[in-house]
Amino acid sequence: MLKTGGVAPEFILPDETGVEVSLTQLLQVGPLVLYFYPADFTPGCTKEACSIRDIHNDIVSVGLQVAGISPQDAESHKRFREQHKLPFRLLSDPEKVAIKMYDVDGPFGVGVRRVTYLINQGKKIQAAVQADILVGRHTEFIQKAIMLRETAGMRRSDESDEDL
Repeated sequence: MLKTGGVAPEFILPDETGVEVSLTQLLQVGPLVLYFYPADFTPGCTKEACSIRDIHNDIVSVGLQVAGISPQDAESHKRFREQHKLPFRLLSDPEKVAIKMYDVDGPFGVGVRRVTYLINQGKKIQAAVQADILVGRHTEFIQKAIMLRETAGMRRSDESDEDL
């Protein structure tokens, strides 16, 4: 896992529609909650994705956005996203390029560690959490980021939410 305060490495990966997306492009919209997960359709990853989906309105209301990365291909991500009505991008990293750059490759190169990063628009890693089994820690981490941004007056008005 990369250290808080460090620079988030640039990547270019295809999303669930096959469109290539870079970290720079994602950050143009605002700070990013970037989460790495082992696999689509597994019980833990489904629980994690759905818990993020369930607080997604709160996430975007404070100017944050979300993207998930795992090794599955775009077609798997598309099915996973559609089946669970996920409102955020899923990026494919079958060669584990970004997974390795973000130091979340599994032990001995097997699997992917469950890690969530909060990255600001200057590509600085503001915070991170790793919890391979305790999926709820990732949701708590995101909820804390939402609360901190709300406290700092970052909540958008209802009119702005329609434009998101």
